[in-house]
Amino acid sequence: MSKTLFKQINYPLSNLIQDIDMGEIGLPDIQRPFVWEAAKVRDLFDSMYRGFPVGYFLFWSNDHLTGLNSSNTRQIGLESKQVKVPRLLIVDGQQRLTSLYSVIKGHYVLTKDFKQVKIQIAFRPTDSTFAVTDAAIQKDPEYIPNISELWSTSTDIFELVDSFLERLRETREVKSEERTKIKKAISDLKGVEHYSFTVMEIASHVEENQVSEIFVRINSKGVTLKQADFILTLLSVFWDEGRRQLEQFCRECRVPSSSSAPSPFNYFIHPDPDQILRVCVGLAFKRARLQYVYSILRGKDLETGEFSDDRRLAQFDELKVAQTKTLDLTNWHEFLKALMQAGFLSGYMITSDIGLLYAYVMFLIGKYQFNIKLSHLRNVTARWFFMTAITGRYSNSPESVMESDLARLRSLKDGKEFISSLDNVIKNTLTEDYWNITLVNELETSSARTPVLFAYYAALNLLGANALFSKLKVQQLLDPAIKSKKSGVERHHLFPKAYLKTLGITEVRQTNQIANYALVEWSENITISDKAPADYFPEYRKLYKDNPAELELLMQWHALPDGWDKMEYGEFLGRRRILIAGVIRKGVEKLFG
Repeated sequence: MSKTLFKQINYPLSNLIQDIDMGEIGLPDIQRPFVWEAAKVRDLFDSMYRGFPVGYFLFWSNDHLTGLNSSNTRQIGLESKQVKVPRLLIVDGQQRLTSLYSVIKGHYVLTKDFKQVKIQIAFRPTDSTFAVTDAAIQKDPEYIPNISELWSTSTDIFELVDSFLERLRETREVKSEERTKIKKAISDLKGVEHYSFTVMEIASHVEENQVSEIFVRINSKGVTLKQADFILTLLSVFWDEGRRQLEQFCRECRVPSSSSAPSPFNYFIHPDPDQILRVCVGLAFKRARLQYVYSILRGKDLETGEFSDDRRLAQFDELKVAQTKTLDLTNWHEFLKALMQAGFLSGYMITSDIGLLYAYVMFLIGKYQFNIKLSHLRNVTARWFFMTAITGRYSNSPESVMESDLARLRSLKDGKEFISSLDNVIKNTLTEDYWNITLVNELETSSARTPVLFAYYAALNLLGANALFSKLKVQQLLDPAIKSKKSGVERHHLFPKAYLKTLGITEVRQTNQIANYALVEWSENITISDKAPADYFPEYRKLYKDNPAELELLMQWHALPDGWDKMEYGEFLGRRRILIAGVIRKGVEKLFG
């Protein structure tokens, strides 16, 4: 039998908490550093209270480990201070232990949105029910609203019980046997601190690669981790600073800067670290399949299958350089400008985050590998993104498609060939058959978030179109920075649903066809209400009697065929789909110049 890599130890919860406080147990960023949802924490305490098994922890002994110092570890709980280099590092079970520590100590933790919160779990002693604390529970005398009180050093358990019973007696009678039951339930809950956990402790002689492998192979909840998680694990072990940089960038993408300092905050995407990591590895290694990248970063030669420490260090150096370029705010903002240049204004119009991030990879490759001038780079990126967005290029098997797109770039020599290569893909994708057949067919849908619908909106922005019956541009009304009670622009049923009902058309798939929608200001949507097109459109036509050319332009932008208000509904939809496809094509032609 080979050398044992770990030993099994039983750990009472109170000892775990004490060792965390003393700095005996440290927390490397090996997993995503976000606690569970409060409901999971509630279920965890409920299971422990009833004596059910709740999984085990995987620790790594730090007794003789080299190359990993205290700067690579974090103490659980934002209010805690590390007092020494930890003897044990948490490899698996971070979220459970963080949750336990937060509740037992009453400490703040970070949510997945990078906000500091306290997890408050309530307990009803009369029937031993746990709940997530809310406003109603706070006022309910049947509950202890925050069980953290039980383990506070300033709490006298007898005073807590007496206070609870006194509050309960103010609302109803509490008989002697119920008082006894309540006291026992609270005492049993207090005793959860003696709950014994099984800890698998990895020996100190085990190397980082083996620890990463164990983390990949073992998960306490039986969850299948993604390749991105594996790579984030490697970052935590070998380059913890890089992991923190990714998390900081993603945190700042979500919240507007409170100062004049540059910020990655944007209205397009609030990425997670693993998503930005995809961009970094795409730029560094021209790879989209993360399974390859995991091997590369471990120092594996993909041809020979051999591992090398020198190769691992060299590959990490490449990743570090690529990550610096990816997180560079100038690059990020110039790329976002390319999206706006393509007519897209916010995440509302984006149906594929991975498509957006792959476009960023192309932008960065164009800049750093082919040295393309910024204005030209934004142009080709805008064209490329529009094509990938309208066709849903990365909707199915995105890694495989992007792997093929990246492979196409490996033989190119200069920026001219790079631009030509991307434009050839666009040309071969957006063919005459696509415009006249495929796109028209894809417009036959009632999906509220279909790529072709937002491509139409983007085309309206590119063409400088006004909203229907409005003096304001669609681009102005879709501005994500404007927040108001009413949406600046609304999707209006040209054939209102109530009117269609009078025609016997009630199926949502028919009434909500995107060819039945037009962008109007909210006030016009209310004015039109449920009127038939033949009733409301002539009234609007009168408003343009002195400027019929303006109405004609509006009808072109909004793909309204002549006499549409008197058409049979099915005929109208068919005619308008063809016209919408034509408007999108005009937008693309303008984008291409």
